[in-house]
Amino acid sequence: MPVRRVTLCGKADSLRTAFAAIMGGISWPSPGGPVMVWKTAAVVVVVAILVVSGCYVLSKPPAGEADKDKETDFAAGRGGAKAVPFDAKRAMGYLEAICKIGPRISGTEGMKKQQELIEKHFKDLDAKVRYQKFTARQVSRRQPTEMANMIVSWHPDRERRVILCSHYDTRPIADQEDDRRNWEKPFVSANDGGSGVALLMELGNHVKDLDSRAGIDFVFFDGEEYIRDRDSDRYFLGSEQFADEYKKSKTKTKYVAAILLDMVAGKEAHFPGEMNSLVKAGGLVENVWAIAKELKVKEFEQEPGPEIQDDHLPLNRAGIPAIDVIDLTTSGRQIFNYPHWHKLSDTPENCSGETMAQVARVLGVWLQRVK
Repeated sequence: MPVRRVTLCGKADSLRTAFAAIMGGISWPSPGGPVMVWKTAAVVVVVAILVVSGCYVLSKPPAGEADKDKETDFAAGRGGAKAVPFDAKRAMGYLEAICKIGPRISGTEGMKKQQELIEKHFKDLDAKVRYQKFTARQVSRRQPTEMANMIVSWHPDRERRVILCSHYDTRPIADQEDDRRNWEKPFVSANDGGSGVALLMELGNHVKDLDSRAGIDFVFFDGEEYIRDRDSDRYFLGSEQFADEYKKSKTKTKYVAAILLDMVAGKEAHFPGEMNSLVKAGGLVENVWAIAKELKVKEFEQEPGPEIQDDHLPLNRAGIPAIDVIDLTTSGRQIFNYPHWHKLSDTPENCSGETMAQVARVLGVWLQRVK
């Protein structure tokens, strides 16, 4: 990560300047997910001082970062955008239909049924649907697993494109259950795996009516949750594959931004600025959170959250500015705000269509302001 100096002076004029002041941290493997970095108490105090007392970063960004920020500033400055008539009840219906399939683990019949459901839905909306098939060898598995990312495209002729994405596989074990005997019981992962799919299915009903200047791709990543041995298994198999193919591609397609959706249907959700997003795609964070503030969407909190490793990191490494909209806490040792994460209780009953609707309000305006 680039390092910037912090100078106490002036009023903070953006999320990025406040967030980017925090670069240090302590790393350790999470008990049930990707490696995450949580800020020390001393750094949290620094952030509080920066945000509350109106301080900001004065030093010049590292070489090349200014140009990257220009790339992600493309959604700023456009005027009015009509609200997307997102139907929260219908979105919940999609989520319930997905969960009715049962577990959707990579390479299983449940995943195949989900793919068929998604493909039919978007083809009925006249979107172009294609599969990015690949084989992955997981450390804890003896045999390789057949996987597939799904790419749903509108305006496929446009070279300048944006991505809205989510993983759509479910974890093989409920490894946050206190009783280890419950780990192998089937669980449907409504929020962590289903909510991003349901939100994009409902948003897909309105994409054709949006006045967007860029091509739009919805990408569903396989293999994000294909973990049985959390100490040795690999995360983000699908997004790594997508990023690798994009880097090798000879087409003129240019992805100028990507927004990752992860656990976007929790009741009383909190979406602070995720730190990796700030560091790697700060201009895009500013655009999206400014729209949320403009729309008075309180779930998008104007403060920094913890640093998370997720599917947005491979995209950034491939040169695609990408950010993570994910339900997080901003205090204490708990990382995720959603209390049912990786538990059997992660069911539609514990999810909210209204939360999905609020996220979609922000996304809808952002898509219409794309230059």
